[in-house]
Amino acid sequence: MPLLKLIRWKNLIIIALVQLLIKYAFLHPLGAATSLNAIGISSLIFATIFIAAAGNIINDIFDVETDLINKPNKVIIGKQIPEKTAYTLCIVFNCIGVGLGYYTSFLVGKPAYFSLFVVISMLLYMYASYLKQTLLIGNIVVSLLVALSVLIVGVFDLLPATNNNNSLLQLVYFKTIVNYAIFAFLINLPREIAKDIEDVNGDFKAGMNTLPIAIGRTRANNLLFAVTLVLILALTYYIVYKIYEHEILVTYFIIAVLAPLIYTAIKIFNAKTKNHFTHISNMLKIVMLLGMLSLLLYAYA
Repeated sequence: MPLLKLIRWKNLIIIALVQLLIKYAFLHPLGAATSLNAIGISSLIFATIFIAAAGNIINDIFDVETDLINKPNKVIIGKQIPEKTAYTLCIVFNCIGVGLGYYTSFLVGKPAYFSLFVVISMLLYMYASYLKQTLLIGNIVVSLLVALSVLIVGVFDLLPATNNNNSLLQLVYFKTIVNYAIFAFLINLPREIAKDIEDVNGDFKAGMNTLPIAIGRTRANNLLFAVTLVLILALTYYIVYKIYEHEILVTYFIIAVLAPLIYTAIKIFNAKTKNHFTHISNMLKIVMLLGMLSLLLYAYA
């Protein structure tokens, strides 16, 4: 179905899965004080995915010119869904998402939190219309938004339930969620760079100023390798100094996250063709999902 492809339904399912894991595989089994009941977490998840879906639509609308060059067989706007219809869907999804965001903020008694959803919606539009074309800024912004989709569960579920009596324990839980948000940011950033290298031909003809266009594909690939290396070192530090006492977590991270990352770094070092960078982008996406699935293990660590 064209609409499901347009909103990138697989990515939306991953967002929903990660938020559910934080709530029901991490916070709930460990006995954290939380604010969101089943209706509340559902409202938060749907607010997030509706706004993300709107962001995916507006991104495709602005990317038609480049996509006709980079991936002509996957273009949906103008071929399977009219541009006017896509704009309407974008507005409707944004309104639903922001509306659910307001409802969720009301549920936890923090109406000011509603502004988060407005800011996210605005940043997604700015990314698609302008920031994506700028050197590294677009990559950083979209990676921050990915991280925020993880962190937002802690903001809405943990913070409103925090008081003087439980603040120290709540902080421990929140710091863990922050670590996962940082992981999401650090792994999405090289993925965005890999996608820019993959799409360099279409972006160049569209007049964009992405990293590989500004400094060349070879230097961009070297930077991609360096960023991935930083991620590997950061993950190694986390394993050695943060979770070293939990054997099951250490084993999982080494086998399911660190090893695939090292494999990906080797692939980056030798990458030359568009297919190589497509494979690298897909590998980083898989590693992100595997990293988030580690939340299932905290109840047994």
